Amino acid sequence: MQTQNINKIVLAYSGGLDTSAIIPWLKENYGCEVVAFVANVGQDPADLEGVEKKAMQSGASECHVVDLREEFIREYVYPVLQTGALYEGTYLLGTSMARPIIAKAQVEVALKVGADALCHGATGKGNDQVRFESTYAALAPQLKVIAPWREWDLRSREALLDYLKQRDIPTTASLEKIYSRDENAWHISTEGGVLESPANAANQDCWVWTVDPLEAPEQPEEVTLTVEKGKVVAVNGERLSPFQALEKLNVLGAKHGVGRIDIVENRLVGMKSRGCYETPGGTIMVNALRAVEQLVLDRDSFKWREQLGLEMSYVVYDGRWFTPIRKALQASAESLAEELNGEVVIRLYKGHATAIKKKSDNSLYSEEFATFGEDEVYDHSHAEGFIRLYSLSSRIRALKQQ
Repeated sequence: MQTQNINKIVLAYSGGLDTSAIIPWLKENYGCEVVAFVANVGQDPADLEGVEKKAMQSGASECHVVDLREEFIREYVYPVLQTGALYEGTYLLGTSMARPIIAKAQVEVALKVGADALCHGATGKGNDQVRFESTYAALAPQLKVIAPWREWDLRSREALLDYLKQRDIPTTASLEKIYSRDENAWHISTEGGVLESPANAANQDCWVWTVDPLEAPEQPEEVTLTVEKGKVVAVNGERLSPFQALEKLNVLGAKHGVGRIDIVENRLVGMKSRGCYETPGGTIMVNALRAVEQLVLDRDSFKWREQLGLEMSYVVYDGRWFTPIRKALQASAESLAEELNGEVVIRLYKGHATAIKKKSDNSLYSEEFATFGEDEVYDHSHAEGFIRLYSLSSRIRALKQQ
């Protein structure tokens, strides 16, 4: 263990079991001052109640709580939404998008207090260690990185609870809390417990925010979203900040059981993991943006946007936020979004968020051209020449084979 030249460490602290044990462990093994950093990215306010006191009781010398909610949705979530990124077709990247802003704010605190090192509580099995440390490398490569889960011999929840008990450090954690959860304004994820076997169905305990779609209201509810340049700017005609819009849509979506997925995903480190993710407001936003794209983007532009989204999903999932490729993908998406303005009505019903009405001043949809009735703008005979040229290579190949 390398302890030399480390006098002050800034820890990404949540108040949970792992980071509560990390503070005394750092002090014992590195003999240095530990500053706790807490990111408010929209998690349950109860998780932040008394978090400074908890950090100090665990042995921290200071605790910095930073409100990142608006910046998180405006500068991280909305740009990713413009690209249409979905990891492996379904995951709306809730945890992945939050890690770079948390790590960036942690670096800022470390530079402010004159720390020598940064520490996180991510395990050696997961993606978050890569996301945190890639951000550290991009923004403050001079700072040392400490990852206790790759160093200590505490390997279970029982061991962590016993470690804290021996040091008389209070914790609200218990053996009964069998699920691992990550929560922010965009989503909540649940892993572990019954979910560790994909053969098991998720039970009611695996869902936190959303009503079971089977028990959702029998009457559908409609919500109108206003989109400007690929960003949701108003809900039901009320102009709102990105975070405010998400808050409002989270409530509506959760009420109708919208935004649940139960998936097995490929982690960056090579193993598969299973989780239940809830993204109610985000699912409504995504469906509204896709509806506007259907009106505004031509075929080649839509195809390119899909390619951007696929690439962006891996860039974000893999923790490559502060890289040239992310900036390049984002610039392209912003260019495509210049004319993505419109209004969409989404119907919420029994787990579904369906776009039932959509309009845009930039729409390329022409009822005159698309009608099955009589029109005066389209000459059907023109299609013959188009088809002959479109299929010319096939015609030449067949003639040669004859």
